[in-house]
Amino acid sequence: MSEPPSDPPTTPAGATALHRPFSRRSLLLAALAGTALATTSCTTSTADDADAVTPAQVDQLAAQVQVQEAVVAAYASAFAAAPDLAAAVPALADQARAQLDRLRSAAPGAAASSAAASSSAGPVLDPAGARTYLQAQVTAAADAHAAACPGFSGGRAALLGSIAAGLRGQATELAA
Repeated sequence: MSEPPSDPPTTPAGATALHRPFSRRSLLLAALAGTALATTSCTTSTADDADAVTPAQVDQLAAQVQVQEAVVAAYASAFAAAPDLAAAVPALADQARAQLDRLRSAAPGAAASSAAASSSAGPVLDPAGARTYLQAQVTAAADAHAAACPGFSGGRAALLGSIAAGLRGQATELAA
């Protein structure tokens, strides 16, 4: 038969703390502190890199702001031509304006330069064709935002993808 395992060696009474083995609690605390430090330092640099915008991307974002401004203007034109459409889907126009505000916030320098462009009058529409016109404008904007999305990373890519998806939903609702 084999002998029972021996007890772990004990620390003499005069030993210093440096020679004592780690307790589970102190080892766990050290591991948590190290993990927190590594996570904090990794996420900070990754978030900064993901939100960095190149000069070419600034121009692309400005173009996407103009696309969304055209959608907001299309809603205004369609609603002016067809008040029944304005009464049926007012929340869609509100959503398009909110999307424009978020896009302007994400585009460096776009808020000041494009604010005047959104106030321009759109085409005069026939009331019978207002819904079809609006649906076509919303679909074109969704296509433009979706096409621009792969050129970005991080929050701006997510924003463009979200806006494109929201506009697709609006186009579907307008088709009904």
